[in-house]
Amino acid sequence: MLPCAPAAYGYQVYAWGYNVHGQIGDGTTTTRLSPVPVSGLTNVASIAVGNFFSVAALSDGTVRAWGDNGSGQLGDGTTTIRTTPVPVSGLANVTSIGAGFYHSLAVLSDGTARAWGNNQFGELGDGTTTRRSRPVNVSSLANAALIAGGDSASVAVLNDGTARAWGNNTRGQVGDGTTTNRSIPVMVSGLAGVTSLAVGGHHALALLTDGTVQAWGHNTSGQLGDGTITRRLTPFTVPGLTNIVDVAATLTASFALSADGTLWSWGANNVGQLGLGDFSSRFVPTQVATPAGYRFTDIAGGPAGYHMLALATPIPEPSTLMLVALVMASLFFPWRRVPRWAVSSLFHEYRGRRSG
Repeated sequence: MLPCAPAAYGYQVYAWGYNVHGQIGDGTTTTRLSPVPVSGLTNVASIAVGNFFSVAALSDGTVRAWGDNGSGQLGDGTTTIRTTPVPVSGLANVTSIGAGFYHSLAVLSDGTARAWGNNQFGELGDGTTTRRSRPVNVSSLANAALIAGGDSASVAVLNDGTARAWGNNTRGQVGDGTTTNRSIPVMVSGLAGVTSLAVGGHHALALLTDGTVQAWGHNTSGQLGDGTITRRLTPFTVPGLTNIVDVAATLTASFALSADGTLWSWGANNVGQLGLGDFSSRFVPTQVATPAGYRFTDIAGGPAGYHMLALATPIPEPSTLMLVALVMASLFFPWRRVPRWAVSSLFHEYRGRRSG
């Protein structure tokens, strides 16, 4: 899930790229080589992207969806492709959304969850394998806070920091120590203190309160980061990662962001998705080069994707920090304690560097 803006404000959404299923949402099926506004979509709080479809939660707690709808993943009661956003039937008070390959997920303010779309492996969590074109209740799930989807599995974090998963488990992606598919949520083994999660194609990552990362599931490309290609049926601690503040996953790769702005990547790299300047896969976390003068502050991927997004913000120069400190000091101390010439000198230096 990608946060767009605080819910009190809400932002416009732009999209670009492949559009044969209308997933750009501009009313056409024309591929767009530059960003265009998604038609009629405002006051957006968060977005999630599946395989050829998109989902957006609005600041009023409702949800819109558009694009491919062959499995009912748009939740409008049909299987008709939609080239502009349509309301997801019957949803209100939504606080978190997620998208898998062909299914969609939502958490409501009361801690319950809804799911719709493909259900071949039980990924909707309603105790069946019946496809749903409208949201249904995820069975036995309460106090949910966050939710995410993979290829054909789903994972939710509860308010108590534990996690539940359901759906396709042939590669251990449910994390319960088995390879048995689950059509209702089961506890992910041994997880506690989870603050965030990311789900790839057939693997998952959980960020814990102590800044470490747990991983489980498929591992043929090294996406679990333990130096092997052995799948893991239960979570384990990814070695070498500390002070992590965010995690993300793509189809067969994983990413972690440190508090100091350092970005780590591992897993498949066949199209350069690890950002390491080559096409060699990595089986342990490897540092991504940071652009000079910047630090990474946010990352985002998707379970069906082969690319990553990262937000980089400028690192303030020492003179800028000193200027801020002096100005702040002037608010609390008499001017005789903060010489005007010092503030003036630093201000002119800062303005000169900015204009240069």
